[in-house]
Amino acid sequence: MKKIIFSVGIIVVAIIIGIKYLKPNKIISPIGSGKISKEKKLAQYSYTALQKTTFSGSKIIIDKIMKDEEKFTSYLFYFYVRGKKVSGLMNVPKKLGNYPAIIMIRGYVDKEIYQPGVGTSHGGELMAQNGFITLAPDFLGYGYSDKASTDAMEDRFLTYVSVLELISSTKNLNTALEDKSLAARFDNIHLGIWGHSNGGQIALSVLEISGKDYPTVLWAPVSKPFPYSILYYTDDIEDHGKALRKVVADFEKDYNAEKYSLINYFDWIKASMQIHQGGADEEVPQKWSDTLVETLKKKEKEVEYFTYPGEDHNFDQGNWSLVMQRTMAFYKKCF
Repeated sequence: MKKIIFSVGIIVVAIIIGIKYLKPNKIISPIGSGKISKEKKLAQYSYTALQKTTFSGSKIIIDKIMKDEEKFTSYLFYFYVRGKKVSGLMNVPKKLGNYPAIIMIRGYVDKEIYQPGVGTSHGGELMAQNGFITLAPDFLGYGYSDKASTDAMEDRFLTYVSVLELISSTKNLNTALEDKSLAARFDNIHLGIWGHSNGGQIALSVLEISGKDYPTVLWAPVSKPFPYSILYYTDDIEDHGKALRKVVADFEKDYNAEKYSLINYFDWIKASMQIHQGGADEEVPQKWSDTLVETLKKKEKEVEYFTYPGEDHNFDQGNWSLVMQRTMAFYKKCF
């Protein structure tokens, strides 16, 4: 699995001197070139800079039907991030009514096998059957979205921006539902976040940057400091992470990595959380989540924690239904 997570990234290293999420720009002198220096370009993505950024949102466009079932329909949808189109999968209950909405953030998926909904569709469909609207963004460069940034480091940071823009865009969700003549409506009050694996890291970052109380469920979240949280996944790469280590070293020459590491901003979190972790997870070791929960509780954050001995990263060893049951019960309690 670790090899899958980074194999495509290493191919990108060979082609464009970097990998997915971690490719540096050369520093360009601002004198005479008219170009933005690396420092100016990427400083806007530090946690403190993003905290001060305004996310205005965009219109939401509901497109073609991807799946039509008795109690829900799955649609391809679009929203915009800094002028670029981002696709995603939306699950909508068929019954007339006002419903809470859940933003679902997947973990890493190889672009070669990715389709809208991979990593979220199973859970999203069950939630739609039980009274939730779900929206799962593909992110730039995935699905039917516009191309990702040519700067892979910026591409990484834009995942936070994309989720924050989608959250702001939910104010336009009912207009999109009305335009599609659907019976369901977002209640405009209850908005939650779900994140798995690297999606958990994005979710934690969004909670920190926004400072909002979005009830959040995390499945096996990546919660270690940057850049260790990425270097950890290089042991199975053909070059044993040599290219990646150079990219990280180059980045740290120009930036203070601490300003891009989520563990330094837990104090900013105001949301209640529920965390699930498998004891046999080979991708996110249980000790990571143990430490995360311990840290959050020391900071007096509201968090529920469930562990599942013998369970894997995707909760495929018999506990998936229980995890989903607890996930939906948490949202209903919070809402």
